[in-house]
Amino acid sequence: MHTIVFLTALLALAAAKYDPASCEVCITFLGKFRTELDTMDSAIQSDPAKIEVELRKACKTKQPKDERFCWYIGATETSATGMTQVVTKPMSFHKPVEKICGDLYKKDHQICDLKYEKQIDLKTVNIKKLKVKDLRKILEQNGQECRGCSEKSEFVKKVEAIAREQGRTEL
Repeated sequence: MHTIVFLTALLALAAAKYDPASCEVCITFLGKFRTELDTMDSAIQSDPAKIEVELRKACKTKQPKDERFCWYIGATETSATGMTQVVTKPMSFHKPVEKICGDLYKKDHQICDLKYEKQIDLKTVNIKKLKVKDLRKILEQNGQECRGCSEKSEFVKKVEAIAREQGRTEL
């Protein structure tokens, strides 16, 4: 009997709880979508089917993490699931975005695992202390690459040139 009580208590502790602070992509994306939706006609705002059409449109023009979120909820054409009603129906009666994300979390914990990549501020960061991975990411974000670069110092020179172009005077 004690074993059953202990195991039940252990399972209750192990069950992950929803934390709005850890659901960055969901809350940010749906917050922006709610703002867009609020500017539309009230007939659209109160109809889950019309909200789904707008959600699918919004999902086509977003960044990679937003696109992955849309894929998880079934709002893209390649999605394997179909949980859009968990978003669209509550949106029609103006349920807070944090609560919608909590409902999504209950269905699929991966939704809150999505995080935006940190942005590196070239005006303040010490470029020489960045990892090569981060230097490559900066080059990619600025539409450049470093072909034939094998040393970190070569990547640093390319990124310093980008930093100068963006107005950094002291390197």
